[in-house]
Amino acid sequence: MAAKSPVPQNDNVAHALAGAGGGVLSMVLTYPLITLSTRAQVESKRAETAFLAAVKRIVAREGVAGLYAGLDSAVFGISVTNFVYYYWYEWTRAFFEKAAARTGRASKKLTTVESMIAGALAGSATVILTNPIWVVNTRMTTRRESLEASRELVVEGSGAAAVPPGKKPKPPTTLGTLMALLREEGPQALFRGVIPALVLVINPILQYTLFEQMKNIFEARRKRNITPTMAFFLGALGKLFATSITYPYITVKSQMHVAGNGQKEGMTQAISRVIKEEGYAGLYKGIGPKVTQSVLTAAFLFAFKDVLYEQTVKLRSTMARKALKA
Repeated sequence: MAAKSPVPQNDNVAHALAGAGGGVLSMVLTYPLITLSTRAQVESKRAETAFLAAVKRIVAREGVAGLYAGLDSAVFGISVTNFVYYYWYEWTRAFFEKAAARTGRASKKLTTVESMIAGALAGSATVILTNPIWVVNTRMTTRRESLEASRELVVEGSGAAAVPPGKKPKPPTTLGTLMALLREEGPQALFRGVIPALVLVINPILQYTLFEQMKNIFEARRKRNITPTMAFFLGALGKLFATSITYPYITVKSQMHVAGNGQKEGMTQAISRVIKEEGYAGLYKGIGPKVTQSVLTAAFLFAFKDVLYEQTVKLRSTMARKALKA
């Protein structure tokens, strides 16, 4: 019987498709936690609510669908984000591996520095290309209630109209939110928060560097490839470490995404304002659901990605063989 051919590990497109698919599955499974965390990040200190109270309030006012506000733009965003990120990460990794082979280095595995450089390049490209998607998603996720006037649950630029008492507000669509944002604030609004987002490139750098190094240690000791279960736990550890360190910038980025034209401030100014108004604890609003969501998302992503990668490579090989026979 012929030996089973190994799955190639240098197919950038297959890695990108697997990363996008894994990201979408992870996002759908954990999205309510994103909603709770993002709303907590942009609330004033007086409006802060406990985790369970926040869930009950959203469900009472908007129904269960309120926990999934902006899911369509988030799914689109994470698929594009992960596709771009993994494509460039794998391209950079292949470049370093070829360079290692040319110089005769004993191991082709990425060093810590090479992993960080690959993550920085992939992360920067991803931020610049996908920031507009996440601005729209944050606007949709953080619709606020105007209590006395119209009982609407929208923020400026959401595109939703006021509703009469007794009726649930109609959630804004992705396209409606985008058009309202462009009409009221201009195209530049789509790039709000891009500076803290670029700073946050350190998040996936820390996450993937830690994951890759732990993966290399595991595979070297066990003499076999990492399993989806182990990838789940290593991915969770990497994301827990990265998100805990970078969370203040995540808070600032969310606040800049929902700021109107009259609230122009830089990243340093935004951090100083939050500390002045709410203390250092204000930089960590919503960290509970965010860390939980980030860790679970990363864990599911790493568990799904390798399986999806193998299936993608097999599917493309099958389609290529059929095309040759045709």
